[in-house]
Amino acid sequence: MFLRNAWYVAAWDHEVGRSLKAVTMLGDAIVLYRTQDGKAAALEDACPHRKLPLSMGRIKGDDVECGYHGLTFDCTGTCTRVPGAERIPHVARVRSYPVEERYGLVWVWMGEPAQADPAKIFYVEHFDDPSWGVNRGESMMLKCNYLYMTDNLLDPSHVAWVHQSSFASSACEETPLETTVAEDGVTVWRWMLDSEPAPFYAPFLQFEGNTDRKQHYEVRYPSNAIIKAIFAPSGAGGEGETLPENTFLMDSYNFMTPVDENHTKYYWFQMRNFKPNDAEVSASFAKSVRGAFEEDRVVLEAVHYGISNQKTPHLDLKIDAGPLRFRRKLAQMIAAETEENSVAAQ
Repeated sequence: MFLRNAWYVAAWDHEVGRSLKAVTMLGDAIVLYRTQDGKAAALEDACPHRKLPLSMGRIKGDDVECGYHGLTFDCTGTCTRVPGAERIPHVARVRSYPVEERYGLVWVWMGEPAQADPAKIFYVEHFDDPSWGVNRGESMMLKCNYLYMTDNLLDPSHVAWVHQSSFASSACEETPLETTVAEDGVTVWRWMLDSEPAPFYAPFLQFEGNTDRKQHYEVRYPSNAIIKAIFAPSGAGGEGETLPENTFLMDSYNFMTPVDENHTKYYWFQMRNFKPNDAEVSASFAKSVRGAFEEDRVVLEAVHYGISNQKTPHLDLKIDAGPLRFRRKLAQMIAAETEENSVAAQ
């Protein structure tokens, strides 16, 4: 089950052009394209006549022509032509999805169009700040349910074992976790004081010696996350402290789009508070982060398979408090939405 009244990432903006791009989101087959003025459009990817995917057709001006019998639809889903017919049947239409572009991503609203508020798109702090650098990822298809990914992104403790060569340090194994619950999501965090810097971050720190490190893992409903990495000189960090100027800050933005119950499309980029125009640093970050996410992929796909084929119940631990709180609230939101739609349909 999915929360439909929400914005989900459908593609990077450069992936959508004057050709038909087929994607699947929340089990819905969708075709993406751009009109002649450059505006992105999203339609149900099925002609109502024989359900041939419209993505197998062609673009005609701002419309999409079915490749089977030529039925043509504009970007609102309205049928504008039925070759050989005296009139267009009123049922000859396809669903049109609200689309917005932000942060180099194409976002699609999967629920009721009237509720599609662009202000609800995940906010990215510092995106237009010239003093912050950015490195963009590609995208990744994972063979797992999206909730295993939100579990992972609310679990700083896994870093100690899954990412030993990159993000881990000895403090990651034993330092207790804190959980903060808000209306829009859950955050799991901790400060690890006077610890050695993790291998990935060490070359970029503007100070020597041990660090005060904060792991901030925040996931907002339904499936968007920001992971904040903070490294301050030892003795300067801690909750509520004013951090010195040479503090290292990296914000990793992560967007999970459910394809179906067994597959998830993953998009990401990172923001950093130093060397904003250094292409070499951006390339290094992108390569290392991709490597870490590949480590996650191996684990999460195995977890999905293991739980799907379990013979005995799985075990929850104290460190699972954040993921469990997130799942519980999201399930309530999905149930409420389902009930609301059922009442509206009566």
